[in-house]
Amino acid sequence: MEKKAFIFDLNGTMIDDMQYHARAWYDILNHDLKAGLTQDEVNVQMYGKNNELLERIFGKHHFDETRMKELSLEKERRYQQAYLPNLKLINGLQIFLERSEQAGIPMAIGSAAITFNIDFILDNLHIRHFFKAIVSADDVTTSKPDPETFIKCAELLNVSPENCIVFEDAPKGVEAAQNAGMDCVVLTTMHEKEEFSQYKNVIDFIEDYAALEPNNLLMRKTFQSKI
Repeated sequence: MEKKAFIFDLNGTMIDDMQYHARAWYDILNHDLKAGLTQDEVNVQMYGKNNELLERIFGKHHFDETRMKELSLEKERRYQQAYLPNLKLINGLQIFLERSEQAGIPMAIGSAAITFNIDFILDNLHIRHFFKAIVSADDVTTSKPDPETFIKCAELLNVSPENCIVFEDAPKGVEAAQNAGMDCVVLTTMHEKEEFSQYKNVIDFIEDYAALEPNNLLMRKTFQSKI
């Protein structure tokens, strides 16, 4: 039997924190950079790397590389300060990780977050030991929906893409998994089921991990949900 693996997005998938990211971006974009965006307009842009988000809104070459790094780190500092008192795993995930580890299923994190943000979460929650590979925004050339993040995770785990199941919360992340040839479990923490209707790789929609069993999940077949 071929080896199977789980690959997790981080924000909105392992922790329910996207509203804190949204508020931090709104603050940076409007109060610091005077973009004049509504919260909904900010939310639509929240995918991919931080510098990609800034380029989508302000255009390429508006900020030099140094300034984009400064803005990215400042946004993450504001997010971390606001979210730290509420930092916790999504319900059922701790047990799911423990059972997956006991079953010998290798796991990785494939996130568009920068290393600074990933370290904040893994080290404060003491869960780094569960993951054999971590791929961040700093490790890829092109972020989701490009499949590079998930393909790199599979390579580091030494598992073929078709034997990986991705956990995601965002349409662009599900698209990245589909582009990588991977099935996907969708966390409905920020998006509704209807927003994923065009993707053929979704095997389940879940609100949390409480009822999820690792070995049962590996037996599932892809379905196109009737939405």
